[in-house]
Amino acid sequence: MGNRISSKHKPSSDSQTRSKSEPSHSTPTSFHPPNRTPKQSTHTPTPSSSPLGRVLGKPMEDVRSTYTFGRELGRGQFGVTYLVTHKLTKEQFACKSIATRKLIRRDDLDDIRREVQIMHHLTGHRNIVELKGAYEDRHSVNLIMELCAGGELFDRIISKGHYSERAAAELCRQIVTVVHNCHTMGVMHRDLKPENFLFLSKHENSPLKATDFGLSVFFKPEDVFKDLVGSAYYVAPEVLRRSYGPEADIWSAGIILYILLSGVPPFWAENEQGIFDAILRGHLDFASDPWPKISSIAKDLIKKMLRADPKERISAVEVLDHSWMKEDGASDKPLDIAVLTRMKQFRAMNKLKKVALKVIAENLSEEEIIGLKEMFKSMDTDNSGTITFEELKAGLPKLGTKISESEVRQLMEAADVDGNGTIDYIEFITATMHLNRMEREDHLYKAFEYFDNDKSGYITKEELESALTKYNMGDEKTIKEIIDEVDSDNDGRINYEEFVAMMRKGNPDLITNKRRK
Repeated sequence: MGNRISSKHKPSSDSQTRSKSEPSHSTPTSFHPPNRTPKQSTHTPTPSSSPLGRVLGKPMEDVRSTYTFGRELGRGQFGVTYLVTHKLTKEQFACKSIATRKLIRRDDLDDIRREVQIMHHLTGHRNIVELKGAYEDRHSVNLIMELCAGGELFDRIISKGHYSERAAAELCRQIVTVVHNCHTMGVMHRDLKPENFLFLSKHENSPLKATDFGLSVFFKPEDVFKDLVGSAYYVAPEVLRRSYGPEADIWSAGIILYILLSGVPPFWAENEQGIFDAILRGHLDFASDPWPKISSIAKDLIKKMLRADPKERISAVEVLDHSWMKEDGASDKPLDIAVLTRMKQFRAMNKLKKVALKVIAENLSEEEIIGLKEMFKSMDTDNSGTITFEELKAGLPKLGTKISESEVRQLMEAADVDGNGTIDYIEFITATMHLNRMEREDHLYKAFEYFDNDKSGYITKEELESALTKYNMGDEKTIKEIIDEVDSDNDGRINYEEFVAMMRKGNPDLITNKRRK
């Protein structure tokens, strides 16, 4: 089920992932337990003399110096996935190893780079597998990811036969939430299928996580795609006609919903061409079992998701607003787009935290922020290198959100750290990057050092005033408010532990994602 129909050659990998591998700048540094000094790290620094990897273009590093490799978890066209354990924290992850010798064509290299960029871009969503780091050595690219121990949605469908309407609605809600998040972040998945959704645990009510972004692409609203990619049962008719956009993901989600309720795909044949012909004919069978027993409202949603004309097809927000998805207490709260949520969080921060985040943003690697860079460029319509109030007001609705003019002005003022009336590139990244960037100890320490000019291990009132004055924030009232809020031991200055506590305070994702042993 789900043969790949990509006309591109996709890399597979064998189990020969040898030692001598080396990470990109995105490799996470582990949390320091409270009793460690700030400069200690569980991660071995990359020697500056390390050669650059051919795929990721970053210094190579031995992944096996940080992680112990265990059993094989899965194998596919993209590589072999292993269970790995962090040597110091003992936390377990999944590692997808892709043999670089199989990445022969330029397209193959581009696909892997883009997969890493997109996973960084989508970081922090509860229904998307988290990328913890990307390593490259002379033999392989190794992607360290959150471990999903509950297996594939595909396997649960096989074992169950099919789901009840309520259970199917709950799973569909999670799948379409992923689609909504991807689309508002300017990403099209292009390979949605039950094999690419994993359960976090074996519990019946475990959250579902989307994985495998190997065919995903960044897109802008007007883009039209022509390459034939996806998996046969789930591919939309406009993909077969080689002229499509993000609506194709809704079609694939609709196919998954049909399968969840009936146990079989709606378009079936003995071979790939037969499946494509059935998709183009578009006849949906609602007569066979179990469809007579399934509610008309469920069938209504499927029909709307599987409209042949993508312009008439329901959007992700409309799926989530459909009455079948809302029964039994499903939330009526409208979904904020991720970028807007992040900007609102940023607006609520104190000024020290805003400047510290700007320091962190300036030190992120290109692969971590390339997606946000694309979003910035799409809003900066006059290519001036800055976003004006009018450009922000026009740009946010294009990402799929309704927002009042007064709220746009509030977000504008919050993101404009230097107060010059526009948002520059680094200010945009600062206000929209996901706050899990603060998980990394090296990021936090670099930000602390920015303020701690004399390297005393403390940020004094004078140092704070000096740093904030550069951003027109250094008034007496602001300084006093920050010291009062952050200085927990009341010695009149801010030490590293107090600084870290302030940076992590009020970030729910950091609390839920942090699992200390």
